[in-house]
Amino acid sequence: MSTPLTIVFPLYPNLTQLDFTGPFQFLSRLPGARTIIASAKGGEIEAEGGMVFGRTTRLRDIEACDILCVPGGFSATEAALDPDFLPHIRRLGLGARYITSVCTGSLILGAAGLLKGRRAACHWRWRHLLTEFGAIPDAGRVVRDGNILTGGGVTAGIDFALTLVAEVAGDAYAQQLQLGLEYAPAPPFNAGRPETAPPEILAAFEARMAVLVPPREAEARRAAAQMPG
Repeated sequence: MSTPLTIVFPLYPNLTQLDFTGPFQFLSRLPGARTIIASAKGGEIEAEGGMVFGRTTRLRDIEACDILCVPGGFSATEAALDPDFLPHIRRLGLGARYITSVCTGSLILGAAGLLKGRRAACHWRWRHLLTEFGAIPDAGRVVRDGNILTGGGVTAGIDFALTLVAEVAGDAYAQQLQLGLEYAPAPPFNAGRPETAPPEILAAFEARMAVLVPPREAEARRAAAQMPG
C-alpha cells in the first residue's frame, strides 16, 4: 500500500477495552496503517475495569480518516448523548472509506445517523436497540452493508478486524496475520451465544443485566430523538 491508511479509534469513559484493543492489534498491522486513538477532550480515558489509555488525540483535531472504528461498552448510550463526542463520529464517518464498530459501538454509529436503513451487528443483548436508529439488526458475528462493517459482541471484534484486513490487504495477508497472532479460538465452553448457552446460564446472565436494561433503553430513545436528520 503506497499511501498511509488513517484509522481512528474514538474512545470514551468506561468503554470495553477489548472492543478496542482486539481490532487495534490487527488493524494496526495493515500496510501503511496510521492509527489515531482519540477522545472528545484528548488526554487520558479510563476503560471499564480501570485500564487507562493516555495521550489520546482530541476528536475535533482530526480532519478525516479512512477507517473509523467505534468500540462499545456499557457507557455506549451515554457516549451517544455526548455533544462533544457524537458530532465528530458523524463528521468522520461521513468522510470515511469504511465505517465500522464493535459490540454496542453500533449504537453510537446509529445515534450519529450513519446506520439508517442499514444492516448492523451488535451485542446480542442490546441488538434490539438498533431499531431506535432506523437500522436493521442482524445476528451475524460480522455484518457488512456497503462500506459499513460491524462486529457483534466484544470478541467478534477480532473476526471483524480480520475481515477488514482481508478486504484491504487481501486474504493471504489476513491469514498470515492470523497465523502470526495465533488466532485459533477453542473456547472451553459452548456458551458464547444465547442460542448455545445452557438455559440456566442464560437466565442467570439475564438476571444480572435486568437492572441495566431500563436506563440503557431510555438513553437510546433520547439519543434517537436527537439523531441528525
